[in-house]
Amino acid sequence: MVRIALGQINTTVGDLGGNIERMANAAADATAFGADLICFPELAVTGYPPEDLVLRAEFVRDNLDALEELARRTAGGCAVLTGFVDRTDRGLHNSAGLLHGGEVVARYHKVKLPNYGVFDEKRHFVPGDAGCSVRLADSALGISVCEDIWGGGLPFDAYARDAVTVITSINASPYHRDKSFERLTMCRARAAETGAWIVYVNSVGGQDELVFDGGSMVVSPDGELAWHARIFEEDVLVVDLEVPDAPATFSAGRPVIPPASKPPLPDPSRPSWPDSTEGVYRALVLGLGDYIRKNGFSEVVIGLSGGVDSALTSVLAADAVGRGAVHTVAMPSPYSSPESLEDATEVARRLGVRMDEIRIDHLFKTYLVALDEVFEGTDENVAEENLQARIRGNLLMALSNKFGSLVLTTGNKSEMAVGYSTLYGDMAGGFAPLKDVPKTLVYELARWRNTRSNPPPIPERVLEKPPSAELRLGQKDSDSLPPYDMLDRILEGYVERDRSPEELIEEGLEPGLVRTVVAMVDRAEYKRRQAPPGVKITPKAFGRDRRVPITNAYRRSPVPREGKGPTSTRAWGGRTRDA
Repeated sequence: MVRIALGQINTTVGDLGGNIERMANAAADATAFGADLICFPELAVTGYPPEDLVLRAEFVRDNLDALEELARRTAGGCAVLTGFVDRTDRGLHNSAGLLHGGEVVARYHKVKLPNYGVFDEKRHFVPGDAGCSVRLADSALGISVCEDIWGGGLPFDAYARDAVTVITSINASPYHRDKSFERLTMCRARAAETGAWIVYVNSVGGQDELVFDGGSMVVSPDGELAWHARIFEEDVLVVDLEVPDAPATFSAGRPVIPPASKPPLPDPSRPSWPDSTEGVYRALVLGLGDYIRKNGFSEVVIGLSGGVDSALTSVLAADAVGRGAVHTVAMPSPYSSPESLEDATEVARRLGVRMDEIRIDHLFKTYLVALDEVFEGTDENVAEENLQARIRGNLLMALSNKFGSLVLTTGNKSEMAVGYSTLYGDMAGGFAPLKDVPKTLVYELARWRNTRSNPPPIPERVLEKPPSAELRLGQKDSDSLPPYDMLDRILEGYVERDRSPEELIEEGLEPGLVRTVVAMVDRAEYKRRQAPPGVKITPKAFGRDRRVPITNAYRRSPVPREGKGPTSTRAWGGRTRDA
């Protein structure tokens, strides 16, 4: 039998001392439980992803010194497996270090370096070319790092050949919706190939746009999920694995970790994984909260309009950092309805957060007077509408400067995709919690959150009224955009699945809508480049995930093939608050 602890911790990129402290404390807990080994996430010493910090020689040196310090601090306890940046004559490696008795007794270099989506590891690291197996207690243990486990081949074929009975995989696997089930499927595949227990340890916490959801797991050789750690929380999960003893010859030339004394182990059962909607909500709360805390902010400020996006953003912020750290501001203009101000006030009241009202009527008039001569002879258009958004952005940034608070931008993915937003207006801010949340999912999350407390934080009227920017009389989002359920279907296909307009039309989507929406998405790239970061919760988020040129002359004008897909077109306003 071998006893292994899964050390699911929340690291901070660059906080070498803090990360070592977290691991030393967790290792002490694991030692008290009689663990033979505790495993920590990928690059736990540096935090993940360290990005171009690894191009600084002093950062790599300091991370190696921190690894040695962790070895010294855990010298009298169980063995420790942790991620760090190693350096050899070949270059830098994304590595796992095995620590025991105050020393680094083994090093494994990640073989498969991901270079897609949010990953740029080939920019920073060179791949390893060998497995690394050790004798742990009476078992044969193999080591792997993250991407290694997502495909066959090295090192897993070597571990299968050597009849390794336990394979550890240390990870920093970012969250997106339903990602846990993808990981479980992958672990089952590696267990089937090797006949080994798979010990999958994931990171937890927010790092800029990324959220790591934890959910570390142990999968048996027959593919069953034996145990899993908590989701979206730090956790130390200690498990006993019944494995056959490794042959004596397995110790030859390999590090040997002797067995620890093992007291009785408490039941390691954990709550079930959350459903999809709850998972997204908790990811947003964790990502937002960690961004605020890790960047040293003590308060956030939000423009609370009475609409669903700003209401949900306020609720997320209150859940993430507490209601005392949330400052909301209503900024009604001549076009704001009385109901919107009432709804904003009610959201703030239900949450118990501060709300100030700053009317912008006189400021708007002052801007118009200043521009009167320059605008003479022109019709009103989005310029006058956007003035209101920019005045509000200026006020929020003034509060940020005065009180050191972080402005939260309230726009959602649907709006960001098609440019239905105002540069230096409603796009102003330091973080955008809903940046990767489509509008239809905004409503789904709001309704889910309303079921979790009484009274529900978001009034029903906010959820029922037609969405509107309220920048002109009688304005509705539907004047400029197709219905959100249709818009989000097109965006999901074009942005997240990389389907061409023609393919979307062949799937049955209306050609006129597809052509118009695709053109809007392409045209708005320059805006998205200037948007604040936000939590990634879909398989492909704007930013690190999707990188297309701003200056881009490639356009498609698809024509439906004969007999395939509807051919009618539908006209709607098409005015989208450009710039």
